[in-house]
Amino acid sequence: MSVVLYIALVLATGVERLIELVISKRNAAHAFAQGGVEHGKGHFPFMVVLHTGLLLACIAEVVLLDRPFIGALGWPMLVIALLCQAGRYWVIASLGRQWNTRVIVVPGATRVTRGPYRWPWLRHPNYWIVAIEGIALPLVHSAWITALVFTVLNAVLLLAFRIPTENRALAALRST
Repeated sequence: MSVVLYIALVLATGVERLIELVISKRNAAHAFAQGGVEHGKGHFPFMVVLHTGLLLACIAEVVLLDRPFIGALGWPMLVIALLCQAGRYWVIASLGRQWNTRVIVVPGATRVTRGPYRWPWLRHPNYWIVAIEGIALPLVHSAWITALVFTVLNAVLLLAFRIPTENRALAALRST
């Protein structure tokens, strides 16, 4: 029964990602209509594959390798995964129309300084949330290989490509 519930959790997370893509597409269209310029197109397909792969691997590892639900691990990880969902929507709400899954800079736009972006010491809060979620979601049902592989690949993608691209793009924005 726990496997069925876990698959439902992962599928619900997938549905949530599809909702995010709708929001992202709408916000990206608005940014482009305002003269927005996209940065880092080359790494974006790898992000899509990695994040889709996370969800598929969560299910595959639990089903194929018969991973158990261990309450002492699974319940805290479930709470963390759910808190990550709340954090994602805090980021989306804070960035408003500037949020999307791509790096698009609108000329003359100002940097957001509300929500988790108000603290200068917290750089890229969305990526911290994604990193934590990439550990927590698989570990809800002991999918430790998925947690490990996603964490390593996500770190490489973020640190080598996404964050440097975003930092260069954000340097063009004025602080508010």
